Amino acid sequence: MSTYSPSSTGMPVMSDPPVYPSIFRAEAEIATFYPKYRWWEDEAMTMLWAFDIQEIKRAIRFGLFRDENTPRTTFQNRNAAAIDDFLSELVGPQESLFIGNLSHVQKVEEILRRCRNEDPTLESWSWFPAQGKRSMTAIGIADDMDNESHVHFTRVPFEALVRYSLGYSAPLVDWFLQQHTALYIHLLHHLRAFPEEVSLYIQVEQHLRTRSPFAHRAVVMCLRSLRKAGQLPASPPTPAFDFIAGPIQQLFNETAPSLKSVLKVLCVSAMRFKQTYVHTRQMDWSRPFQLNLAFLEDLTASTSPLDFASTMSHIDEGYLTGLTHKSFSEPGPVVKRVFTEWELLSIAVWECCTALPDLVGYIQECVQALLAVRNYHSLTAIIDGLRKYSITTCSSYPASHEVPYMLPPEFEVLLDPSDNFLGYREAFNNSPGVPFLVPHIREFQQHGPPAIQLLFRHMRPSPSR
Repeated sequence: MSTYSPSSTGMPVMSDPPVYPSIFRAEAEIATFYPKYRWWEDEAMTMLWAFDIQEIKRAIRFGLFRDENTPRTTFQNRNAAAIDDFLSELVGPQESLFIGNLSHVQKVEEILRRCRNEDPTLESWSWFPAQGKRSMTAIGIADDMDNESHVHFTRVPFEALVRYSLGYSAPLVDWFLQQHTALYIHLLHHLRAFPEEVSLYIQVEQHLRTRSPFAHRAVVMCLRSLRKAGQLPASPPTPAFDFIAGPIQQLFNETAPSLKSVLKVLCVSAMRFKQTYVHTRQMDWSRPFQLNLAFLEDLTASTSPLDFASTMSHIDEGYLTGLTHKSFSEPGPVVKRVFTEWELLSIAVWECCTALPDLVGYIQECVQALLAVRNYHSLTAIIDGLRKYSITTCSSYPASHEVPYMLPPEFEVLLDPSDNFLGYREAFNNSPGVPFLVPHIREFQQHGPPAIQLLFRHMRPSPSR
């Protein structure tokens, strides 16, 4: 849009508006990623021509193709029977009549739509350095900028960040960066009109150094444009998106790649991503994304439920090494670690069930095996994770929907807290093994050392005394 300036006749004339180049380059916000061979693209293509609808869904969802139309072209070239079978697995019985009237091309589009997550509604930057907020402090302004930056970050889907990290186009990431350029422009206009507030925003910059690197960059570039650099920091030492892109790139650089395994990891990681960066009150922009999914790895690497139970028992027995009578009177690092690992395992089960519901049946079989080897630590944690999954699954249905059947009552009773987990304590007394510590600690608190003699007599492995 053009602006007006006075001419020699006193009449305004058109002049070009100022041009504000983007202060971000998407390719500069992640580490350079040039793999010798993009092995996953060939595997993804193989998946599209196979018949496993779950693997096809995951391949389409993350879209690791140079040409984003590859799934569409591939499916349009598949025979009608295969497309009908795929679509029938994605729709409910009440929709069968609807899909029967679709053409081949329409069925392909319906499959693609149901396999991809919907893109969020794009929103423009909406925080402004309003002149009316005279009472705002530097730290308050920094908080507002950081919160607005976080809101825009939550609108970038995990799948888009995966593609972006691997060097594919990611329009939603570009949009996110553009909004921070908008912050730079808003602030530049404001401080040119009210230069007396420059000193305030110099303080804002200092508070932003440990917050959103994107909002911080906008403020720094604005102050530099006003030649108010002063003690401003130099260019950031690491790309701003490295906290998420680095772990993803490393995952694809593994020496023994398997896209089937990687896509399962990414599906579960999407759940963890939301818990870590989206459903959080305070965004930690320096916290590296954790892709170590030990439970999923142990589960998918096991040859049978009993093999999985044996692996978990070996791990859990290691956690208990060093447990002494003193650990119950003065809970130290051993007890704290056992509690932490129990809680993490419960969450990991919920993540896996939610992201990969086709694994639920196998996890239920593993619960049976854990009871057989008398590993109550992992057993109760996994039961708790399945319970979380059943509750969250139920909450997505109408109020009349019943909680999905997860486990027989004899397993549920192990986590019944009545009378200090009486069901568990009876099971442990009859068939001792790797313990679930919470009831034993409460017994010690109520009855003293005699209450845990049985625990130390039968616990595996033999504890330190």
